[in-house]
Amino acid sequence: MKIRILTLSLIITLFSCKNEQKENSKLNVVTTTTMITDLVKNIGGEHINLNGLMGSGVDPHLYKASEGDVTKLVNADIIFYNGLHLEGKLVEVFEKMERQNKTQVPLAESLDKSGLIGSEYFASNYDPHVWFNIQYFKQFAKKVAAVLSKKDPKNAASYLENEKRFLAELETLEVKVKATISTLPQEKRILVTAHDAFNYFGKQYNFEVVGLQGLSTATEAGVKDVQRLASFIIEKQIKAVFVESSVPKRTIEALQASVKAKNHEVEIGGTLYSDALGTAATKEGTYIGMFEYNVNTIVNALK
Repeated sequence: MKIRILTLSLIITLFSCKNEQKENSKLNVVTTTTMITDLVKNIGGEHINLNGLMGSGVDPHLYKASEGDVTKLVNADIIFYNGLHLEGKLVEVFEKMERQNKTQVPLAESLDKSGLIGSEYFASNYDPHVWFNIQYFKQFAKKVAAVLSKKDPKNAASYLENEKRFLAELETLEVKVKATISTLPQEKRILVTAHDAFNYFGKQYNFEVVGLQGLSTATEAGVKDVQRLASFIIEKQIKAVFVESSVPKRTIEALQASVKAKNHEVEIGGTLYSDALGTAATKEGTYIGMFEYNVNTIVNALK
């Protein structure tokens, strides 16, 4: 660990003296999660060089920066990340970047804290999975457009036009999501997943959300957790539970087996995208496509 920290520090020191030459005159922008990468791509478009650190299926709770990542960060004009300690293992790197006067934008930390869900599992004391409230993601879009416009005023009109278009797409998404969820009776709106990534979703659409691993995948689910949730599933007659693309499915399979051992059946209703989008170049590889897919999967399985 000490060797790794020393290596990262050395890279930052070396590159702080002189950044690599840009390929063109465009802004170098680095993002962390796939949701933020998709957002910045929508707003920045052709006017930026965009580097996303995390790919499909990557868990941001556990992600550690490689030396290549640090090089990208050091050479960035702007770094957009979620914040609220979602990217917990990158915090040390971000702190070092601050000392190099890098433009860093922790998007979730600009939200009104009075609307956030508290959590003792994160140093921020808030649940960081805020992108499952579309209203919050709209605020992300506005923030990204404002930062890009300030840093690159000659292309501000384009950034603001892209923001307007993307906000309209998010409005359409909200209408579709509400219509789909309205077909699911309130008593069936109990969402059991691998970890508690969906609390903002639950709050917005009146779902009771129960995660086997809690808010962070860094916490392991024990035997008692599995047994307690199995009893809850039987008591509530829950039809389906869900695995997540960025979390190993073994815990949910153990839960399913525990329910079966109690002479009850529960289906695995499908795989949800929680902390990462789907594969690039697919519908689920976009924020809007991911959200629609998740809602359709949840509603169809629980009906």
